[in-house]
Amino acid sequence: MTMMHGSCHCGALNIEFTTSKSTSEFQPRACDCSFCRKHGAAYISDPKGKLSIIQRNAGALHEYRQGSNTARFLLCKDCGVLVGVALDHESGTYAAVNAGCLDDVTELGESLSASPQRLSPEEKVSRWLALWVPDVVFTTVPQ
Repeated sequence: MTMMHGSCHCGALNIEFTTSKSTSEFQPRACDCSFCRKHGAAYISDPKGKLSIIQRNAGALHEYRQGSNTARFLLCKDCGVLVGVALDHESGTYAAVNAGCLDDVTELGESLSASPQRLSPEEKVSRWLALWVPDVVFTTVPQ
């Protein structure tokens, strides 16, 4: 198992991503929607992985929805860094990590372009359920 750590710029949000893949097996998916492009987002995930998003203080996690309002973009309320994206589904919460917020991960493959805006909301959900991390935990740890 590989454990990747990351955070927003100010450290109010921390990421722990556990995967059976090595870092070199990932090719981040660079979403071409205007929101993700403006944030420079490229996502990685593993449908067999586990993701923990830890708030260092209550209220640090800000969520934003756009487009079809299907996904929740996860940003730091204080520094504005986009750490990931989540989908709430009847079977649980699924998520992907913005590779740009990971620490000391230099072996990722070249980013591939992804165009979810060309998909219907149903097609997006189907794609995300197949690709994203199904084991997602949100916690708050007081400083």
